[in-house]
Amino acid sequence: MQLFKYIIIFTIITLSSCKDDEALPKPNGYLRLDYPKARYQKSVTPSYEFETNKNTIILVNEKNWMRIKYPKIRATLDITYRTINNNIKELLKETEKLTLKHALKADAIYYDTFDNIDKNVYGKLNNVTGNAASPIQFHITDSTKNFLVGALYFNTRPNYDSIYPAIKYLEKDIKRLISTTEWRN
Repeated sequence: MQLFKYIIIFTIITLSSCKDDEALPKPNGYLRLDYPKARYQKSVTPSYEFETNKNTIILVNEKNWMRIKYPKIRATLDITYRTINNNIKELLKETEKLTLKHALKADAIYYDTFDNIDKNVYGKLNNVTGNAASPIQFHITDSTKNFLVGALYFNTRPNYDSIYPAIKYLEKDIKRLISTTEWRN
C-alpha cells in the first residue's frame, strides 16, 4: 500500500510538472529572388516597335510575331501581330476567349486599361490570379490597322504562390512594353 501511494504521488508530480512548451510564433520566411535590374532596348519589326528588357532573348518571325524569352526566369512572352481588316470585334472576342480559357484555374481576373492618344495605342492587360497557365495576357491596338496580343507563360507547372514574385517583375516589363509601343505603318 505504501508503494502504491508513492507511485501515485510520483505520477501526480510528474504530470503536473510537465508543461507544454508555449508555442512561439515562427518568423515569416521570405524567398529571396534576385532579378536583374531591368534595362531596356528598342525592339523593332516592320509593323511596330517597343522597348523590351535587355535581359531577354528576342525571336521575330516573318509575320511580325515575337517571342520574348526570359531564360533566367524560365518564362516566355508570346506576341502575336494581326492586321485589322474590318474585324476588330472578332479580334477582341478572340483575346477575351484566351483570357477566359484560364478562368477555370483562376481565382480572379483583374484588368487595367491603357489609352495613349498621342501614340494611338489602346488596350487592356489581364492579370489572372491562381494556377492558370498564363498569368498575364494583353492586347493593344490602334483600332484601325494594327492589333497585338501578348501572353506570358512559364516553363513550369503553374503554382501561383511560387511564381508570384516573377509575375510582378515581368508585369513591369509588360507595362513598359505597352506604354512604349509605336505603330510603324
